[in-house]
Amino acid sequence: MTLPLTGRLLAGAVLTALGALLSFAQAVEPTVEKPRVALVMKSLANEFFLTMEDGAKAYQKAHAGDFDLLSNGIKDESDTSSQIRIVEQMIVSQVDALVIAPADSKALVPVIKKAMEAGIAVVNIDNRLDPAVLKSKNLSVPFVGPDNRKGARLVGDYLAARLSAGDQVGIIEGISTTTNAQQRTAGFKDAMDAAQITIVSVQSGHWEIDKGRSVALAMLNEYPDIKALLAGNDSMALGAVSAVRAAGKAGKVQVVGYDNINAIKPMLGDGRVLASADQFAARQAVFGIEAALRMLKGEALEADAENVIQTPVELVTVP
Repeated sequence: MTLPLTGRLLAGAVLTALGALLSFAQAVEPTVEKPRVALVMKSLANEFFLTMEDGAKAYQKAHAGDFDLLSNGIKDESDTSSQIRIVEQMIVSQVDALVIAPADSKALVPVIKKAMEAGIAVVNIDNRLDPAVLKSKNLSVPFVGPDNRKGARLVGDYLAARLSAGDQVGIIEGISTTTNAQQRTAGFKDAMDAAQITIVSVQSGHWEIDKGRSVALAMLNEYPDIKALLAGNDSMALGAVSAVRAAGKAGKVQVVGYDNINAIKPMLGDGRVLASADQFAARQAVFGIEAALRMLKGEALEADAENVIQTPVELVTVP
């Protein structure tokens, strides 16, 4: 049936009006903004943190509809003031969540408090914030990461099985004010004490290749009978390998590390490095991001009594 002209005009007007209403409704319908998650790491000169950042970016790309990612790092692992400034910038930017690997376990707590007071969900990864300092500020921040003491004990036990009671070793520690450095040193000491191996020196290599090398050279010079150097991360282990070679002691002094970065793998293969620990750098930040997104949804985290969510750590010998 064909409508008369006036009917057709009326029907057209109704359809036009409905279309306009629909367009208006779509225009004013509120859009749901994705949460913005800030990832703040330590030194991007360290391969471990570059791998961490790459893993986080790949995860965000695969979940692009769920959140936006802002990633930042500092020039070196002792540049605490720059990391504090980055967190302050994230507060001003009003991010929804902050996932942070703090350069210092104590110094970052005040700015973390500011972030939480601004309504930002905070998750701690890699290096645990000092529990006593957090408690003094009435803060509860979940730590998502591996048991560093356990990982270092695995490496230390593997080394100890190839040494003899009474042998001398040196420990090249990370930045001494960081919890993960302290825990790795404790794990190394646990293994050496159990095997009755003598630790003649513990010195900080600041997590860096060059400083690790200079500390290792000093130890080898002062204690010529050292049989092994235990480095708190693989960057310092790289420096220790260089020092052993420079001292003419290749094959005579064992080196172990921690992190299983790509640069260490050829050395594991040819014996320049005996062992390392893998804490799965590419997944470290992802574990933290997943926890932050659950917090933003109001979901409970499966943390232990100390507000810790354990992630894997494994011994690595030959790749």
